[in-house]
Amino acid sequence: MARRADVLEFAVLGMLADGPLHGYELRKRLTAVLGTFRALSFGSLYPALRRLQERGLIENVDTTPALGSAAPPLAAKRARVVYALTPAGRESFGEWVAQPGPEAWEDEGFAAHLAFFAKTEARVRLRILEGRRSRLEERMQSMRDAIRLGRERMDTYTLQLQQHGLDGTEREVAWLTELIHLEQSGANEELPTADQLIGVE
Repeated sequence: MARRADVLEFAVLGMLADGPLHGYELRKRLTAVLGTFRALSFGSLYPALRRLQERGLIENVDTTPALGSAAPPLAAKRARVVYALTPAGRESFGEWVAQPGPEAWEDEGFAAHLAFFAKTEARVRLRILEGRRSRLEERMQSMRDAIRLGRERMDTYTLQLQQHGLDGTEREVAWLTELIHLEQSGANEELPTADQLIGVE
């Protein structure tokens, strides 16, 4: 399973694939795409940026200077560093986005891959969607078994919580099935946009 840090690093590379960004804008865009799946703070973003720089995958291309002392106190801001992909970073992102393996089927790995489906080959998208659906179908069966076997021992609230989780998983399986059918029919232009994707539970 991919580590959380790995998923964030590759998401950063994916965002920078469209062009240089400063840290604040990068965090805003990552939060818009991945925020439903994970909390993203500067405390996790900037260490990831440092690691990527140390490995030569991104570089600083510009720094927007802080406002001078003559500016009103509320307008004073820190200098903003602008980050860009290096050729090695672009190659690394290309390799990651082409991987349809099991790490792409787990919750966070899937969210990150889904965010960059527009940069992913159709055959890889289909494999990831099918793998994710298979993983959720296994999870769904386990949840049904747990509810069935534990129904007599569960209080009403625990039972409702279990059922709520099952309902959400069933909805995602149905949604994945729809996306798979669209991919198989070649109707890729009908796939949801990134803004629509973040509404998935």
